[in-house]
Amino acid sequence: MSDFFSATLSVLNAVWPYALAILCFVFLIIAHEFGHFIAARIMGVKVNEFSVGFGPTLFKIKGKKTDFFVKAIPLGGYCAMEGEDEDSAHPDAFCNKKPWQRLIIVVMGATFNLLLGVIIVAIMLAPGNAFVTNEISSFDKNAVSSQSLQKGDIIVEIGGRPVNTPTEIAYTFTNVKGNTLNLTVIRDGKTTELKEVKFNTFKQDGYNMITADFSLKAVKKNFGNYITTTFKTAFSYVKIVWWSLVDLITGRYGISAMSGPVGATAVLGSVARQNILNLLPICALLTVNLGIFNLLPIPALDGGRALFILCEIIFRRPILKKQEPFIHTVGFILLFVFLIVISGKDIIQLIFG
Repeated sequence: MSDFFSATLSVLNAVWPYALAILCFVFLIIAHEFGHFIAARIMGVKVNEFSVGFGPTLFKIKGKKTDFFVKAIPLGGYCAMEGEDEDSAHPDAFCNKKPWQRLIIVVMGATFNLLLGVIIVAIMLAPGNAFVTNEISSFDKNAVSSQSLQKGDIIVEIGGRPVNTPTEIAYTFTNVKGNTLNLTVIRDGKTTELKEVKFNTFKQDGYNMITADFSLKAVKKNFGNYITTTFKTAFSYVKIVWWSLVDLITGRYGISAMSGPVGATAVLGSVARQNILNLLPICALLTVNLGIFNLLPIPALDGGRALFILCEIIFRRPILKKQEPFIHTVGFILLFVFLIVISGKDIIQLIFG
């Protein structure tokens, strides 16, 4: 009996971080779909189904107006509205609402993800009594960057990118060419450009990383800077997601740097095993990522649907109305294939390292 309990505890110890990671994903999905759901209800649109996950149904709750599902594959979800992808004579159908109403419903999913990011950041920043700023407070022993930087410098730009938080500084220190960076700082109240500031570097996962050989100043927390820092930090995640997208398109990072649900779950599980609280910044980044990704003007995504509605508002008539469902279907297939490819890459990396 003791061997059975020991084996059970061993399995639970191995599984719980990844179960928690999956729950994090499910929570982000619920937030996204609930954004669509609540907006549809406010606009008077009939919602037929609300589902978390795809595939076989685990359980179903039949509501007065909407059926709620939990399905086996937690890789997404949907909020199925009457007349969303086809014509409907129902007065409360999505297709029969005004364009501005449909636009609000479509973008509200991503909006809820972005709002959730702000909430998570607020929770993340609540503990402690100080915030770290962009001002250099000291240098490490034998710091290379001290040849150009000075104590009291406030870093405002690195490599042509404006930085407002330490998180943004950390991102700009990743995957650099050589061992120098151009920085702009506020020094003695004046903007000063510093060319080719030298740093030590190290390799991580095949990428060249800058060693931050200085410390940043911390300021005492109060209600005012807690609010401003929360929004600054949340916005910094938006910037980092956007920078990451630009870096993927321009080739700074290759497809090997991308992760799908499998890779993200592995990272979340690993982090959860070390310290559950460290999940918060990753979850904040993931929900912001989900929000921004869904707003991209790609067929099948919310951004693609929003683009059609915006064209309808501009031209005062539907654009490619008959072809739109087909376009979104093709987009969905391509996105699904892309997800399979990325997930396959993640699985191979997990197996072979």
